[in-house]
Amino acid sequence: MVTESYSSTWQACLSQIREQTSADDFAKWFEPLVPLDFDGTTLQLRVPNESYVYHIEKNCLQFLRPILYRLFGMKTRLRYVMPKAQAATPVSGAADTTAIGKFIAQTDTANIKNPFVVPGIRKTIIDPQLNMNYSFDDFIEGECNRLARSAGLAVAAAPGTTPFNPLYIYGSSGLGKTHVAQAIGIETKRRHPQMQVLYVPMNKFQAQYTSAMLNKEFNDFIQFYQMIDLLIIDDIQEIAGKEKTQNAFFTIFNHLQLAGKQLVITSDKPPVELKDIEQRLITRFKWGLSAQLVQPDYETKVKIIRHKAARLGADLSEEVVHYLAENIDANVREIEGALSSLVANAAFMNKRITTALAKEILKVYVRISLKEITIDDIRAVVCEYLGIDARIFDSPKRTREIAQARQIAMFLSKKHTKASLTAIGAAIGGKNHATVLHACKTISNLTETDKAFRAQMEEIEKRVVMKTKG
Repeated sequence: MVTESYSSTWQACLSQIREQTSADDFAKWFEPLVPLDFDGTTLQLRVPNESYVYHIEKNCLQFLRPILYRLFGMKTRLRYVMPKAQAATPVSGAADTTAIGKFIAQTDTANIKNPFVVPGIRKTIIDPQLNMNYSFDDFIEGECNRLARSAGLAVAAAPGTTPFNPLYIYGSSGLGKTHVAQAIGIETKRRHPQMQVLYVPMNKFQAQYTSAMLNKEFNDFIQFYQMIDLLIIDDIQEIAGKEKTQNAFFTIFNHLQLAGKQLVITSDKPPVELKDIEQRLITRFKWGLSAQLVQPDYETKVKIIRHKAARLGADLSEEVVHYLAENIDANVREIEGALSSLVANAAFMNKRITTALAKEILKVYVRISLKEITIDDIRAVVCEYLGIDARIFDSPKRTREIAQARQIAMFLSKKHTKASLTAIGAAIGGKNHATVLHACKTISNLTETDKAFRAQMEEIEKRVVMKTKG
């Protein structure tokens, strides 16, 4: 097939591909492809780098293969061709290359010690130390984390080239700092498979540094970290007070910055609040973007609960979802842990997940932020449900309907408040404690023997609980 022929056929392919992809995806992943040759079986496409190969093979073959078969033939195979590495940009004779000159000159990296490798086991590829469960797909976006997530995606798309270097993510424990940091690493490896990505908690970095010093391998330690394209340091605050470790990290930080590499740092506090850390490091932490994670708002909690429930295979009603979102006053980690506990307990006890079960189970695991139920709350719900005017409820009138309404209110007040029997009686019709006891016994008996009355009581009680939320 002549050049003009396969080139025009490729353009026809692009027209059909455009119909099955978004404009952004088409511009990003297909417009840069260039057909180089077609011998009747193999179509050679020039791609900018390995990330295009990875993306096409993983995400696009399902719709791309039928298009190729229709236009190029049923035996068509793809072959990807990447351009040779570009020559290094000349360095001015006046430039100060002291910090990176030695690293650039180091072409044989076989002898650089990898602190993540067990001695005696040869490893040619650096393990990024990433947990694949912490992807952006599983990171629920909300107002509480939108800046960090958006900046993280930008960094993953073009590590080292954005203004977000370093990307400094901070917030209290359990809000998702580790998740978003690892998600950046996972997304970077997906987009740029050739890049060396490494996630390391600061306590592990400290242990490696100590080991390197004891074994007189400090240069190997530094050189290993200088090989990284994206370095993710978790819990940087743990470097506080460790002067020598700070010096080592400063050397690594400076080198990566000068070499156009990316750093992502997490902490439990903003840079200005870090203690016992050298000012030169704190200054560098401020160079890029600081993004705070805060407690999830109501809408984000709802999304987290739905997503986690789906992952657990749990069927939660909207009532249960909103009950959990409104009443769990906790961070993301505790919300997920509480939901896992609820689902597990429901499975073990062979029970359906209801708001009553959720309340019973979750009080053991998390802080439930219910507003305290009052006698006035109960009176209002009973009157509203039974259609009784509050003035009649408080009047001396003693019809059967009014008397039973007061008994229901007394029963629920005893069950849901800390008020004494005397206080309950005084608040509901000015009765004494003996009347309250009689009312509780009467309502309890009716609940056990009358299914219709029991259903009515369950509905009233549910409304009492719901009324007391935020």
